[in-house]
Amino acid sequence: MTRPSGASEWTVAQVLSHLGSGAEIGRAPIARAAGEEVEAEDNQAIWARWDAASPGDQATGFVDSNARWLATVEGLSADQRSDLVIDLGFLPEPVPLVSAVGLRLNEVANHSWDVRVALDPAAEVSEESAQVVAELFQGPIAFLLGRLAQERPTTELILAVPAIGATLTVGDEVSVGDDVPAPRATLEGPAGAFVRLLNGRLKEPYVDGVAVAGATTLDDLRKTFPGF
Repeated sequence: MTRPSGASEWTVAQVLSHLGSGAEIGRAPIARAAGEEVEAEDNQAIWARWDAASPGDQATGFVDSNARWLATVEGLSADQRSDLVIDLGFLPEPVPLVSAVGLRLNEVANHSWDVRVALDPAAEVSEESAQVVAELFQGPIAFLLGRLAQERPTTELILAVPAIGATLTVGDEVSVGDDVPAPRATLEGPAGAFVRLLNGRLKEPYVDGVAVAGATTLDDLRKTFPGF
């Protein structure tokens, strides 16, 4: 629990604490939208409570908190899943449930990699999760791309990603879309590498089997997507 994780400034337990507090904070607006009365608690107070816990309690707390988040979402009716809008508090306006769930999946996919790579240097974001996250970036959580892309290239970059059968375009706007016939560069590697790239986790020494060819480099892509 106390060894370094894939998140450079956090231990394994601290990553689990972040995921656990995130589940607690993220469950509340979904539950409220579904009609449950949830006592309001300031985010700073929630983070302080989790930060004060021991590494072991942070880990077990994550398991419990994440289970409550899953139970809340899985307990929604079909109508609620299609009709609910969620006020997450940090976005300009409420979003559909699929966007709230998509943001959580992207976070869990990357932070679970942070945990697993501490124990297995060859760990990767799962193929299934990576494919779903890539699909979400084409629609329900596309707005997140503009926040993830920091240092934009001077010339628009069109990056083919064969593992997901799509193209990443980075310029004034950032988007994930259909494959194009003449990309300017190609990212070769597993689908999980693409998700890690967008979230600032495609870094040494975790790049075996990953290569970039064409009008950009992996270092340039890392500058554009430095992570959080």
